Amino acid sequence: MKIEALLTEKHINLNLESGSKDEVIDTLLAMVSSHAKVSDTKQLAEDVRKREREMSTGIGKNIGLPHAKTSAVTEPVLALVTLAGEVDFESIDNQPVKIVFLLATPETMLAEHLKLLGRITRIAGRDDVRRKLLDAATPGEVLALFREEEKDLPQI
Repeated sequence: MKIEALLTEKHINLNLESGSKDEVIDTLLAMVSSHAKVSDTKQLAEDVRKREREMSTGIGKNIGLPHAKTSAVTEPVLALVTLAGEVDFESIDNQPVKIVFLLATPETMLAEHLKLLGRITRIAGRDDVRRKLLDAATPGEVLALFREEEKDLPQI
């Protein structure tokens, strides 16, 4: 399981206009609502928002990573947006976000959940990767970027 295998062009939105953290999360949830691996969109939204209330998922370096371990998905689900502007995500480094991933994994896949969070953080946390994500003109460019970055990494 790799990031580029979990993402599809349909689940990537570039240069999203959004004014708030909640709007960004709502957009990401809407993007995955028809995903074949999402069995309960209402439960997914509740679980993602519950996790966000516990602690902000603004992980620093202009990245937001709302996520949940949830019974609402049958396999890991991933979506990504880049933002036309900046949004306050109450990040740990007090910086606004420009790139936001949504990750949902089944409750039974704790190890995979943690490994995916780590991989997203490591790859997207690099300055050159963030720059390329923000400069990407098409979802295909984003998928190609992750394919290249993960080519020598093991499956999760």
